[in-house]
Amino acid sequence: MKLLMSDYQVTLVNNKMSEFFVKFHGPVETPFAKGVWKIHVELPEQFPYKSPSIGFMNKIFHPNIDELSGSVCLDVINQTWSPMFELINIFEIFLPQLLRYPNPADPLNGEAAALLMRDPKAYAKKVESYVDRYATPEDADQAGEDDDEDDEDEDDPRPLKRQNGHGTSNGTTKVNGNGNGNGAATEEADGDEDDEDEDDKMSDMGEFSDDDEEIMGKMDD
Repeated sequence: MKLLMSDYQVTLVNNKMSEFFVKFHGPVETPFAKGVWKIHVELPEQFPYKSPSIGFMNKIFHPNIDELSGSVCLDVINQTWSPMFELINIFEIFLPQLLRYPNPADPLNGEAAALLMRDPKAYAKKVESYVDRYATPEDADQAGEDDDEDDEDEDDPRPLKRQNGHGTSNGTTKVNGNGNGNGAATEEADGDEDDEDEDDKMSDMGEFSDDDEEIMGKMDD
């Protein structure tokens, strides 16, 4: 693969040749010139007969790139891909051309497209502001790392903290559907009430009516 032998920094995902990240620098003499982006590349099983999937991991302001997902609207990737193309063509030709010559008539970012058509100078300034905020070399290195940490937290949730042996980390325990900061005390109180009910029942059982006493007396005779 020519891309691996090039000057581009390529990082394999789980040592698989079918998924990797590529560091991509913005083309010179454009508002993107100082930017560095981490591009996620995934190759389908039918590659090279089917086009690869690519996306920007850190933010970029461009009419044909979705700001949130990083998806790219590029005909050569989505429609006119040919097995004659090399992956390195994406980073040497296709993406630089897309950044140089955006197509506001077919946008994924409507705000960027409208601004480019209305005020190209303001568009260029906003692109540069995004580069400063989201496309430094450090941003490119860290792009996607927070998502991985969130996934790990979901897979391995931390146990709830206990306070003074009672309740959960927020100090409340649900007992009979009611929030109570001292769940153990409430349960103990319920237990006491149950004991009193039992005592009352025993007391009721210990009292005999006159008829009962008469019957008991006959049994003694």
